Amino acid sequence: MLEGRNWTGENGATSDDLARLRLAAPENLPQRYLDLLAFSDGGEGPLPVSPYNFCLDSVTTVTATIASSNHGQADLDGFLIIGGDGGGEYIAFDLRSGRPWPVVSIDMVAGGDSAALIAADFNAFLDQIGRE
Repeated sequence: MLEGRNWTGENGATSDDLARLRLAAPENLPQRYLDLLAFSDGGEGPLPVSPYNFCLDSVTTVTATIASSNHGQADLDGFLIIGGDGGGEYIAFDLRSGRPWPVVSIDMVAGGDSAALIAADFNAFLDQIGRE
């Protein structure tokens, strides 16, 4: 899936873990996102655009984040956090604008108002992972 790219991955998520995520998350998660988790349940690689790094959250972490309503931060309603940059930014689906969901970065302190577009959808985002 990320052959020939700079990616440090983990073992893939189990089908049971993915099924739990599908139950907890909004309907119709992008298939390529689920495929990425099946390939690497967590991991890290560079991005050629800001925030320049992507740390993929594991299925367990994403499911727990959903259960906690985005860590109890009301200003993050409308986002599905799927990782971060390893520093001070979340990387999330922006659920507010309809499908396909854009992928955005969000400053952890400034919150949802700081959402900045990384890619128009997950397919475009996936094409950037592991590229510098």
